[in-house]
Amino acid sequence: HAMDSKVGEVLLYYCYCEVKDPEKLCAWQKALCQHLQLTGKVRVASEGINGTVGGSKVATNLYMEVMLSQPLFKDVLCQEDFKSSTGGAHCFPDLRVGVFKEIVPMGIDPKIVSYKESGIHLSPQEFHREVEQYLSQANEGQSDTILLDCRNFYESKIGHFQGCLAPDIRKFSYFPSYVDENLELFKDKRVLMYCTGGIRCERGSAYLRSKAVCREIYQLKGGIHKYLEEFPDGFYRGKLFVFDDRYAICSNEDTISACRYCGTLWDQYKLCSSQHCRQLVLTCPSCCSKGLTACCPVCQDKELKVTSGASGQTRKEECECTWRRPRVPIEHVSQRRMDAGK
Repeated sequence: HAMDSKVGEVLLYYCYCEVKDPEKLCAWQKALCQHLQLTGKVRVASEGINGTVGGSKVATNLYMEVMLSQPLFKDVLCQEDFKSSTGGAHCFPDLRVGVFKEIVPMGIDPKIVSYKESGIHLSPQEFHREVEQYLSQANEGQSDTILLDCRNFYESKIGHFQGCLAPDIRKFSYFPSYVDENLELFKDKRVLMYCTGGIRCERGSAYLRSKAVCREIYQLKGGIHKYLEEFPDGFYRGKLFVFDDRYAICSNEDTISACRYCGTLWDQYKLCSSQHCRQLVLTCPSCCSKGLTACCPVCQDKELKVTSGASGQTRKEECECTWRRPRVPIEHVSQRRMDAGK
């Protein structure tokens, strides 16, 4: 049966548009996904829809067709807006469709900072040329440009554009405070901004624009996803982090990150082995086999206590990693430029 074929795909897309009745759209969307046996996550809001779903090739193709013919998205969503990768329904634990205030959680009311105020969209080709120019100028130490990764630290850690500035933030809702605390950095600069599929840049760029300090703000249309389709061996090095059970997808064999314990090159994430901790950890097979499976010493100890039967009060994400990660780290430019320059 075609629907059950193991080799399917995962689609990633978003569409900003006016949704008069989010509840109704949500119910329709849920029924559609269930009918096509798709798993994944879909966020609906009055500002649009954002989803990533997995299933058989037949199912994902039907899904795209239906989405493109839905009157609500007819003039705003196009085939190009869907980013696909090899996967399937098995990439997600279940199906979650819900109504939210924002289709990407930046934590700022869409009425205050709207996607309509976003930066200038560049195609992968245009972005590639810009990065090329930026890198050659940066080498001569005379760039007026900042290449900004607006994803989380654990995403940029395993893959990023050469010479980028990657904020040490744990979630996108910290991005606005990051900008606020580092305004000096952006003063009179041209900013080239990118994220996974383009959605975080829509409002991230709008937020930065609202501060009126930058000279120009550009963003990569379709995100790293679309860029890698055109330039698998371009200026993006390492893997692309994805929010499903695969954790990462790759366009080349590059590994740029290291095992947390021994420092050997390693970029495959695992969940911290300590109960209730949702942090991801890079620990290589040899360290894993030595039992080094937690994200930090605090969690490693906690786990030992739990397994030895001591009743340790465990709470979500209560460990060294969380304490060490202030809500807003202040950037020191020279120190934070991520260079994976070979």
